[in-house]
Amino acid sequence: MSIKILYVEDELFLGKIVKETLEGRGFDVTMEADGDKVIPVFQETEPDICVLDIMLPNRNGFELAEAIRKLNDDVPIIFLTAKTQTDDVVKGFKLGANDYIRKPFSMEELIVRIENLLRVKKENPFINTSEFIQLGKYQFHLNKQVLSIGNEEKKLSFRESELLKFLFQNKNSIIERKDLLNHIWGNDSFFNSRNLDVYITKLRGYLKEDTALEILTIKGVGYRFVVS
Repeated sequence: MSIKILYVEDELFLGKIVKETLEGRGFDVTMEADGDKVIPVFQETEPDICVLDIMLPNRNGFELAEAIRKLNDDVPIIFLTAKTQTDDVVKGFKLGANDYIRKPFSMEELIVRIENLLRVKKENPFINTSEFIQLGKYQFHLNKQVLSIGNEEKKLSFRESELLKFLFQNKNSIIERKDLLNHIWGNDSFFNSRNLDVYITKLRGYLKEDTALEILTIKGVGYRFVVS
C-alpha cells in the first residue's frame, strides 16, 4: 500500500512539480491549496504524513498544524516555508511540527526527510499494550503513550513518548545532545535541535508533580534525567 501524503501548497506551479515528483517515487499524494479545505481533506484521506506550506489563503499552516494535532497526535508534519525567522521555526515545533524545510528546497531533501519521519514512526518499539514504566509517582504506559499520576492522564505524542523512553533508558547518566537527536530524529540539524528544546520543556512540565524527577541541562553537552 502506498504511503499517503497530504500536501498543502498554494503556489500551483511548485505544487504540481512536487506532487508529480513524489508520485513518481511511489507516494500517493493529495494536494490542497485552500487552507479552509485542508481539515476535511485530512479527515477523509487519513494521510500517513502531512507537508504544509505556512503562507496559505484563508487558514495558515500554523493554524492547520494546531487543528491536525487535535485530531491526530501522531501523524508527522513537515512545514515547507519561505519564512526565515527563528521564532517561526520555534512556533511551528510548539504547535506539533516534526520537521521544517526552507524554500527553495531540493526534492531529494524533502523525500529523505519524509522517509526519515516515516521510518522513526515505524520503529516504535512499544510492544505490549499493558506494559508500563514506573517513574516516581508517575506511570508511563508505553504502547498507549500515556503518562498518568493518580487519576490524571496525559496523552503523549509519538515523539514525546520516544524521548521520555530514551531518557528513562539512560536515567542518571549524561546523554549527549547529538545522541538524542540522532536517536529521535535521525539527524542533528539545527531545526531538530530547536525541536528538541521544545520537547524537553514539554516533558519537564508533564513531570513537574514529582520533584524526584528532573531533566537537567548539561551545558554544552546534553541532558541528564535524574530519577531519585
